[in-house]
Amino acid sequence: MDAYLLDWANLLLRWLHVVAAIAWIGSSFYFVFLDSSLTPPADERLRRDGATGELWAVHGGGFYHPVKYAVAPPRLPERLHWFYWESYTTWLSGFALLAVSYLWQADIYLVDARVYAWPAAWMAGAAAIAFLVVFWLLYDAICRWWGQTPGGDRKVGLAVALLVVLATWLACQWFAGRAAFLIIGAMLATAMSANVLFWIIPGQRKVVAALQAGQTPDPRHGQRGKQRSVHNTYFTLPVVLAMLSNHYGFLTGHEANWLALLGLMAGGAAIRQFFVARHGYRLGRCAHPWPYAAVGVALVGAVIVGIRPAAPQAGAAGDTPVAHVEPAQVLAVVQQRCVPCHGEALASKGVRLDSVPALAQHAPAVYQQVVVTRQMPINNATGLTEAERALIAAWWRAGAPVP
Repeated sequence: MDAYLLDWANLLLRWLHVVAAIAWIGSSFYFVFLDSSLTPPADERLRRDGATGELWAVHGGGFYHPVKYAVAPPRLPERLHWFYWESYTTWLSGFALLAVSYLWQADIYLVDARVYAWPAAWMAGAAAIAFLVVFWLLYDAICRWWGQTPGGDRKVGLAVALLVVLATWLACQWFAGRAAFLIIGAMLATAMSANVLFWIIPGQRKVVAALQAGQTPDPRHGQRGKQRSVHNTYFTLPVVLAMLSNHYGFLTGHEANWLALLGLMAGGAAIRQFFVARHGYRLGRCAHPWPYAAVGVALVGAVIVGIRPAAPQAGAAGDTPVAHVEPAQVLAVVQQRCVPCHGEALASKGVRLDSVPALAQHAPAVYQQVVVTRQMPINNATGLTEAERALIAAWWRAGAPVP
């Protein structure tokens, strides 16, 4: 029953997390598009009131005319819509999902003794949480130190990039590959949500309070909020990539996984820059941003080529000679090493291997996951030996016979 309830918690939290993330990313992308597409107001009255940009759009059978005031409108409307629950809900549901999926069973999902042998599983869990907290503190300090200085954006960008490189390398040295990728994604997502919580929304509240008090708002609040919002838009594609990666063991389990993750995240950020600059290009504000897209695609292509499977080496599990394979031997290995997660009680990912027909049905996946990518058992939690991998490889090459 515990496993059943845990699966329900995982499903419902994942559902909530994805829906909230869609809402957050969608609104974020929309406002980036809006800022990049605004043109000076044509109406003299709007310019006199302090409007700095406008946009006409058509959608859903109607016309929309959003107008932007860079600091504040001449008077506050009675009703303001705030964008923050999307961010908070995404982070809260994501952290709960991290706790249910990884921290709850840290000895299985966070710890891989082949990568790093933690003295205790709780230490791995504490270190995972520390990644979220420490990265935010260092990132925030960097933004505070250099964010408002001449050339600050470049300094901040370089320092944050170096910080991400260090964190990615360290995570891949300490945690199982899938967990390392997820932790890096959660780390960046935490910084994004913290930007909303500690800078963007408080700055907007101060502007509103000043207007309500009849004072002139400090423009620095808007500038700081804008800076953090821009950071968030470049973090978005790397975060989504890291969150989706746990489905692809060939990537997370590669010996150069940290370089692969960095290459893909950098490619995603470059592609995001292409879409951001594209709106300005269409208005004649900048050159065509195709070089950013080219760099992004080139980085992704380099990762694809760089981690391609090497030719089998003599002595590897898949090439170890096996004189004779008895199907019953393979079934016994699967029962001992695979069924704890792929049996009636758990049936992880909807796959069961606790019967002869089920083993025959999933034979290609067993070979792929156990021999080719070596991702199963997850973090080798059940202690599958090299001899047993060789047995499964020989069984597959013999046509995957069953008893």
